[in-house]
Amino acid sequence: MNWKAVFATIAVTFAGASTLVVAQDGGRPDRERQRGEDRRPEGERPDRERGNRDPGQWQQRMMERLKEELNAPDDEWGVIQPKLEKVMVAQREARAGTIFGGGRRGPGGPGGGPGPDRPRDDSPVAMAARELRTVLENPNASGEEIDRKLNAYRDARTKANEKLEDARKELREVLTARQEAALVMAGILE
Repeated sequence: MNWKAVFATIAVTFAGASTLVVAQDGGRPDRERQRGEDRRPEGERPDRERGNRDPGQWQQRMMERLKEELNAPDDEWGVIQPKLEKVMVAQREARAGTIFGGGRRGPGGPGGGPGPDRPRDDSPVAMAARELRTVLENPNASGEEIDRKLNAYRDARTKANEKLEDARKELREVLTARQEAALVMAGILE
């Protein structure tokens, strides 16, 4: 057997396969965007790619998806939606001040924070978190002062979690078993 012929055949096969892969991937817009070379005209790019992130539109799309997921007719949705929104607001407030709830650093940093698309959170938990963070940033803060702010933060979180549980209970009362399961899977109920 001629080993040179075998290696040449393998090399040609791999070269042909790689050319095919490159030809298939070459025009993908997501690859171009990764390199900053999106050639679509400005009007053809979705708003999220232009940096226009409207929280109201995002929330509206999310509500539409949830309505669809819950398979709720309009009259039923009219009862569910306000209770669902109450739960979502309570969730945000209960997580305020944590790395997952925002407020840790400025825009773009871990946890986000107020920015052009994100208004300042003035919930009791967020305010207590800011006060605790301010004390922690002071190297001369006493242990007593830190304890006082930490206890205030814990109290605010406890009250927010109680409010969240009350809102979840109200929502569960109007849901079918299937709808409740869907919202558990979505992370809205537990």
